[in-house]
Formats: sequence, structure tokens, C-alpha cells
Amino acid sequence: MSPLSATLNGLMLSASLIMAIGAQNAFVLRQGIARQQLFLTAFCCGLWDLVMMGAGILGMGTLLAAAPGLQRWMALFGAAFVFWYGLGALRKALRPTTLAPDVARGIATPRAVFMATLGFSFLNPHALLDTIVLVGGIGAQQPADARPWFLLGAAGFSFIWFFSLTFAATRLTPLFRDPRAWRILDLLIALMMFAIALSLVRSAF
Repeated sequence: MSPLSATLNGLMLSASLIMAIGAQNAFVLRQGIARQQLFLTAFCCGLWDLVMMGAGILGMGTLLAAAPGLQRWMALFGAAFVFWYGLGALRKALRPTTLAPDVARGIATPRAVFMATLGFSFLNPHALLDTIVLVGGIGAQQPADARPWFLLGAAGFSFIWFFSLTFAATRLTPLFRDPRAWRILDLLIALMMFAIALSLVRSAF
């Protein structure tokens, strides 16, 4: 397999998984609209995908797929984290404000962004299964010399996607000077987080 073919295979697989709206993408979208820590948000999300995909290709995906007990606990921890974030979005929806310079609607501090992206990646069973088990498992089946190129394509698309989503979302900022727009967005995010949390709890049992 040529390096170009392996890279494209990884890119297309990653694209088919990452573009679905989920907890991580909702968080990135909100950061972009609020124009808070744009580069760091996108970079951390891409970095964690790179780490998880690489771990999967190195064999962790096989271990995770063979450990249903571990998956159950991951689902429960993930449900708790996502539910907590959903409650935060619901509280903001009940107290909407306009997007003024002195109002931080997103997560503003580098440490908080770092921890939030870490949680949305490593406490999110959907992300873990997609990156470690699926991408990692398929990547591990590639010829040894093609695996780095497969990882380059898969992780490379993650970086492209998160940076594109983050900075594209900034174009929506003027719309969100209206508090009603924030209320709608936060309600949608809260409902999405609660639905994800419920699906994780159901999958655990």
C-alpha cells in the first residue's frame, strides 16, 4: 500500500466518524461562537484524537474491545461528565445574556479548556470507541510501514475539522448578541447532552 493510499484511507475513515454532531463538536462550536480560546480548543481536541488513535493502532483498541467491564465503567463516568456539562448549559439557558465583551459565554481560561477537552475525549465512550477501537483497530490491520501514514491521515483530519469548526463558528457571533439565540443554543446543547448521557447509561446496563 502506498503512503498516499494509506493516508487517504485514514482521512476518509476519520471524516466519516468525526463530522457527526456530538458532545465534543457541540463544545467546540460553543467555544467558537463565544470566541474563547479558539486555537487551544481546536488544538487540544485534535491532540487527544491523535493520542487515542495512536494508542489504538499500538494495540489498546483490541484490549478495550475485549474488556466489557471496563467499557461499562467508562460509559458511566462518561454519562456523569456529559450530564454535568448539560446541566451547565441548561443553567445558562435559563439565564441568557447578550454576548458583551465582559461576558464569557465559553470557557475562557487555558486550564479550564485543557481539562474540558480532556474530559470530552477520554471520558466520552463514543469518542474512545471511534478513535481507539475503530480507527485504531483498522489502523492496526494495515501493513507496518503504512500505519504511520494511516495515522497521519486520520489524526490530520481531526485537526483540520476542529480548527475549521472553531473558526467557522466565529462567523455566528453577531447572531448571538441576541440573548434568545444563546437560550436556543444552550437548550439544544443541554438536550443533546442529556440524550447522550441517557444512551451511555443504557449501554452500560
